[in-house]
Amino acid sequence: MTMTRQDTDAARALHGLEDGRASVRLRAALALGTAPDPRHVGTLVERCAIEPEFFVRDMLTWALTRHPVSLTLPELLREVRSRRAQARSQALHTLSKIGDRQAWPTITPELLSDADTEVARSAWRAAVVLVPQGEESSLATALATQLGRGERDTQLSLSQALVALGEVIVPVLRAATTAEDPRVRAHAQATQRLLRDPDAGFEPAIEEAKRCVALSEAPRDGQ
Repeated sequence: MTMTRQDTDAARALHGLEDGRASVRLRAALALGTAPDPRHVGTLVERCAIEPEFFVRDMLTWALTRHPVSLTLPELLREVRSRRAQARSQALHTLSKIGDRQAWPTITPELLSDADTEVARSAWRAAVVLVPQGEESSLATALATQLGRGERDTQLSLSQALVALGEVIVPVLRAATTAEDPRVRAHAQATQRLLRDPDAGFEPAIEEAKRCVALSEAPRDGQ
C-alpha cells in the first residue's frame, strides 16, 4: 500500500515526538495539530504524560484541541485517573482549554486537594472553567479548603481561581478570615483584596494580609 504525502508527514511527526531535542518535538506537535488525524489522539495524550518541557506540553495540548471532543474527551478523562501526576495535571490543563462541561464530573474533591501541587493547581484552573451554572458556591467552598496551602505561586493560583468565580466567594472568604491557622487567614484576606481590586497585585495583598494577621495576634499592652 502506497503512503500518501500526508501519511509520510504524520509518520515523521510521530517519530519526532520521541526526538531528544525539544525543538524537534515542538515542531512535531505543531505538525500533528496543523493536520489533525483521529489516529493520533492516543499518542498525543500519552506524550503529554511524559514530555519534560512545558512549552512542548502546551503545544501537545493545542494539538489535542484541534481534534474532535468526542475523541479527546474519553482519553483525557482516563488520564485524569492516572497514577502519574504529570498525566493528571496535563489532562486537566487540556480539559480546561477544551472547555467542554461534560468533563465537570471528573473534577472531584480529591483532585482539588491532590497531594501533587501541580495537579491541584491544574484542577483549580479547570474547575472554574468547567463549573456548571449554579454550582459556583459549592466549588468556592471546596476551593476554600485549600487556603493557606503552599508558597506564593500556589497561593496566587488558588486566589485567581477563587476570584474568577466572582462574588459567590465572599461568604467563604469571610469565614476563612476567622480560621485558627494564620496562613489561612492571611491568604483569605489577600484574596478578598484581590477580589476588590484585581489590579492591586497579589504580592502586596498577601504581605499586607500577613501584617494584619501578625498585628491581630500581637499581645496588647497590659495583657
